[in-house]
Amino acid sequence: MNFRSIVFIFILSCCIVAHSQENSVLTKQKKTLNITRTSKKPKIDGVLDDIIWKNAQIATGFIQFRPDIGNTLPPEQRTEVKMTYDDNAIYVAAYLYDDTTKIMKQLTSRDNFGQSDFFAVVLNPNNDAQNDTQFFVFSSGQQADAIANPSIGEDFSWNAVWQSAVQIVDDGWIVEIEIPYRTLRFPDQEEPTWGLQFHRHFRRYRSQYTWNEFDPTQGNIGLYHGELKGLKNLKPPVRLNLYPFSTGILNSFDGDTETDLTFGMDVKYGITDNFTLDATLVPDFSQAGFDRVVLNLGPFEQTFSEQRQFFTEGVDLFSKGDLFFSRRVGNAPSGQLDLDDNEEADIPNEVKVLNAIKVSGRTKGGLGVGIFNAITEKTYATITNTDTNEKRREVVEPFTNYNILVVDQQFNGNSSISLINTNVMREGEFRDGNATALVTSLQNKRNTYVINAEAKMSNVNYQNTESETGYSTFFYIGKSHGNLRYSFDHRFADTKYEINDLGLIFRNNFNDFGADIWYQTFEPKGKLNNYRINAWINYRNLANPGVYTGMNIGGRYFAQTKNLNAYGFNFNIEPGKQYDYFESRDGRPFIFENIASIGGFYSSNYNKVFAFDIDGGLFKIFEDGRDLFGYNIFLSPRVRPNDKLLMSYSFSLNMSNGSRGYATFEDDQPILGERNRKRVTNTISANYTFNPFNSLALTFRHYWDTVNYDYELFTLLDNGRLTTEQGYTVDNVSNSPNINFSTWNIDLSYSWQFAPGSFLTALYRNQLFNFDTMSQDSYSESLDTLFDQPIQHTISVRLQYFLDFNGIKSIFKKRDNPQSAQANTFFTPRNSFRFNS
Repeated sequence: MNFRSIVFIFILSCCIVAHSQENSVLTKQKKTLNITRTSKKPKIDGVLDDIIWKNAQIATGFIQFRPDIGNTLPPEQRTEVKMTYDDNAIYVAAYLYDDTTKIMKQLTSRDNFGQSDFFAVVLNPNNDAQNDTQFFVFSSGQQADAIANPSIGEDFSWNAVWQSAVQIVDDGWIVEIEIPYRTLRFPDQEEPTWGLQFHRHFRRYRSQYTWNEFDPTQGNIGLYHGELKGLKNLKPPVRLNLYPFSTGILNSFDGDTETDLTFGMDVKYGITDNFTLDATLVPDFSQAGFDRVVLNLGPFEQTFSEQRQFFTEGVDLFSKGDLFFSRRVGNAPSGQLDLDDNEEADIPNEVKVLNAIKVSGRTKGGLGVGIFNAITEKTYATITNTDTNEKRREVVEPFTNYNILVVDQQFNGNSSISLINTNVMREGEFRDGNATALVTSLQNKRNTYVINAEAKMSNVNYQNTESETGYSTFFYIGKSHGNLRYSFDHRFADTKYEINDLGLIFRNNFNDFGADIWYQTFEPKGKLNNYRINAWINYRNLANPGVYTGMNIGGRYFAQTKNLNAYGFNFNIEPGKQYDYFESRDGRPFIFENIASIGGFYSSNYNKVFAFDIDGGLFKIFEDGRDLFGYNIFLSPRVRPNDKLLMSYSFSLNMSNGSRGYATFEDDQPILGERNRKRVTNTISANYTFNPFNSLALTFRHYWDTVNYDYELFTLLDNGRLTTEQGYTVDNVSNSPNINFSTWNIDLSYSWQFAPGSFLTALYRNQLFNFDTMSQDSYSESLDTLFDQPIQHTISVRLQYFLDFNGIKSIFKKRDNPQSAQANTFFTPRNSFRFNS
């Protein structure tokens, strides 16, 4: 079956299923809250003495869904919520009755839940059960917010500017919230019905309740929202938010000191009622967290998670089809240098991003559109002739344009179909890349089964040679309701499928099958709140030639006790011969046999002052002539002496003796070796939160890794077996394969939110790095060597300011009407900021 036939059947299946669907997950009547307009904005102070709150309808009768299902709260723990609105915002008041001595209220940074009770408001202006905006307020006074849909779950990288206040009172705690319309997306609406849900979480029990009843055993949570009625004549505001910023940086390394002062701005602009433009102009990512670098012995690239806010916030549409890996933008240069023996090159570690934009949104009918564009500057390497000291420059990354286009249609509250295209255009003779995917997620009308399918095509233009086009598919079908669930999946990519210009794929050329089955509970039973048992089997082949490469069988058990401790164990077996076609780097298979591993973990209740996590595992190979054995240990105690301070320490040890793999390249062939490897990682983190607006954070990491090869090295035979007949040893190869690798990182940062959306952040960072062949050195000797290396010190101070166009506009109104000045204040509890005319 050719690729066109696959795509045709794929589209036909989607249309048939979509046409036959009717969502019927809910058989119970949805709750409705009727809201009335207020002529006077309530004061957001956590004191419910405003007139509007006296007669507003009460939303109550919250029902539990975790860990029990269906329980209601006793009168002394009831929840009562009221809402109102005006031309600018939605207002929420919640009275959360409770024993105040038992309320947990750890102070944390924004979007960090910690050990704290919370109240949440979930709004869905389209009432489509799939696109929620969530606002959380913790009993500590801190905030969190997220966008959510069935494809990505909850995305807490999304941040909005809104106002809340908390008061602890004799019989519980009170939350008051102002949600400006600029944080939401909706068109002009005369009498709309919005999706609405409230959540309340008791941290001491890990129990959670919703206003409209939610059944966690079936369907996505958005299907269970209640409805908000009574809104009239809503006019979306001009959504223009400016975030100008400036960063001062001082870098010191090996006696050289450099300073820099940068200016830039992030912009959020509502192009239409439902579509928003996000742009970063002259971006600065100097305060992004450090990458947790490890020694990479494998054949595939080492990657790191995205920590630049622009590339983590609001990228749910762009993540469809797995064609977008944001670290490609501004990553290390892609060009290769051809150096003479007497030349050395200084190559930049990253490429500067000149600017980037995102346009995204969704219509009332469920049609989502996303456009992404970023450009990076031309980047040069400096090449030095070591004999003459002459220098020259050579381009290692040309001026480059990155583009993404996504069209996504949601329907029936539980399904979607998407078309995604990514394109990378590089100036000059450097390669260009293009990838396209058709993606769907479908559920039947009872929300009991799900089908996910993908068809992808890539094209790489090598400019001076012919281009290559490759294909990939993915299919998943599974049962998605009840205690017992199961699934089947198939993954395929041919030898020419390549998306690494803007995406991420470690390897192509696979034709793999998998099956999973699991049993999970949703309500407490005996001493357990819940447990889950998984089992799986995977069968792997090459796509071309269509040969078997291996299989694995495994299982996992997870449980949480009623004391809020968690534990589990797992095992995995790779029986018989396994054929690794990538370890040798030349396409020939490397054979190993019969590997088995077991592991387990225990995590104590984080609600306590002292808690800990422990994890461990063993693995062994059962193959004639080999004695591979290894183990790993992870231990992480944590202490929370009060609600402001949290400290944790992590130690991990990974040992493997007798593993085999690629060592070096000699005489135009790969050389493999048997090696002993020891990895030790120490991590310390500490956070002191003075209040919801001021926090101090420390992060430390030291990673040490040694690889020591046996004296005799191997060459690889065409049959996949190893031989020592060619006489290679550690001493007679050009470069010793033995490795001693260390990194050291410290980040100390202070953050002050001096006004809504406005921050002053100071960061001190130091870094050390060492790579040599002294694999026999001890931990202390390696640490001494590391401290002999030049250390990099970085100090940076960043000021970001939030400007709302509607607030700026009202400055001029105040000039015409001085009495309105008091109504134009932006503030949060214990902290205020005002535009003055």
